Amino acid sequence: MDDSAPPSLPLTGHCLCGAVSFAVHAPLEASWYCHCTRCQRRTGTSSSAGGRVAAGSFELLSGAEHVHEWAASDGWAKCFCAHCGSHLWSRDPAEPDRRSIRLGVLDGDPGIRPAARQFTAYAAPWEPLPDDGLPRYPERLPAAERTRLGDRRA
Repeated sequence: MDDSAPPSLPLTGHCLCGAVSFAVHAPLEASWYCHCTRCQRRTGTSSSAGGRVAAGSFELLSGAEHVHEWAASDGWAKCFCAHCGSHLWSRDPAEPDRRSIRLGVLDGDPGIRPAARQFTAYAAPWEPLPDDGLPRYPERLPAAERTRLGDRRA
């Protein structure tokens, strides 16, 4: 664990075209890479890096009318800008205040680093998993591990 200073709050972010902007008023609780095929198809990359947002800390600043969602019957809603296509966050349909922000849409250092890799059984064959020492889980991170990772800050 790095003892660097916490991130400057609020964390801010926006989509590629700038139509949607948001703020996060508390440090992200945890972060990990997801290698599931849904994330691969949604992002066009081998994995998605996200950070769990503390309940009640997310604020949509502009562009609510541009935020659209897609949700599979067995997963979180994937929220994106309908104008430019940027994937912004995922939202738990059962608890709408639970979100995971895509780290790539944040304006600065999120103050946290991905601390594990989940769904590695589905990793893209064209990009080998790096030898970065992060724990690997062939399926979803176990709940206890998601809680433990909440303490790993940048």
